Amino acid sequence: MTLENIIKRASQKLKSFDIQSCNLDAEIILSNVLGTTRESLITKNKINISTEDVKKYDIAIERRTKNEPVAYILGKKEFWSKDYVVNYSTLIPRPESELLIYKLINYYNKKSINILDVGTGSGCILLSLLQELNLSRGTGIDISSDAIKVAKVNSKRFKLEDRSVFKVNDINFFNEGKYDLIVSNPPYIASKDIQKLSKDIVNYEPLEALNGGADGLDLIKKVIYKSKYLLENSGLLAIEIGTNQYMKVSELLRKNGFKETAKEYDYFNNVRCIISTKM
Repeated sequence: MTLENIIKRASQKLKSFDIQSCNLDAEIILSNVLGTTRESLITKNKINISTEDVKKYDIAIERRTKNEPVAYILGKKEFWSKDYVVNYSTLIPRPESELLIYKLINYYNKKSINILDVGTGSGCILLSLLQELNLSRGTGIDISSDAIKVAKVNSKRFKLEDRSVFKVNDINFFNEGKYDLIVSNPPYIASKDIQKLSKDIVNYEPLEALNGGADGLDLIKKVIYKSKYLLENSGLLAIEIGTNQYMKVSELLRKNGFKETAKEYDYFNNVRCIISTKM
């Protein structure tokens, strides 16, 4: 079967299951099976594919028909121009988180700082910061031991084991060290809204990394409170928040002795990140 025909067949199958990104997904999954880039498929569209690769491809496409995210099918997700290992124990990195990294690397350019990443997951935020801030070091914590295993794999992939430490720990009980910067992408979805999320998320991504309690602020409150004691004087807290949470989180920061220094908007013009200074 030619590459052109197999992509067409897979795309039509995905479309029949209401997968909106059917063409893109079909191409990305096939390029992964063949160990090539999606762009190179265009120049090879007449070549024949081996029976073994067709079988692998069909299995992957079948997984996608069940709304399994492409990142989990591939076992990786691009973030900050690197492919991060991901699996069911980690959230899939979102491009919105890159907005926070842009801001922070500009602020700390050429400085040596100590970073804490709360709820590190795949480690993508901390490791991306360390790639750019090559004089700095950091610690990532997460309550999931499986997520920490993934973060450690990623730190080795990018040769950052000597500047990063990943630990299974709950922010409520974490009291190790002092930090110049604390970053966190905590769970911020209200419990009642979890089931409103897309099937890709609800059925596959770890819900404990999404569920922020009754108002979505449970973990945000804990991170802000603990940051008062873990940050150096004038240290920064950079936290991601959900839609329509800006006013409440701003008030929480103010009451806990933080001064807002910057905020970042996502691609839908919602405040997605708040950066504040410990006063």
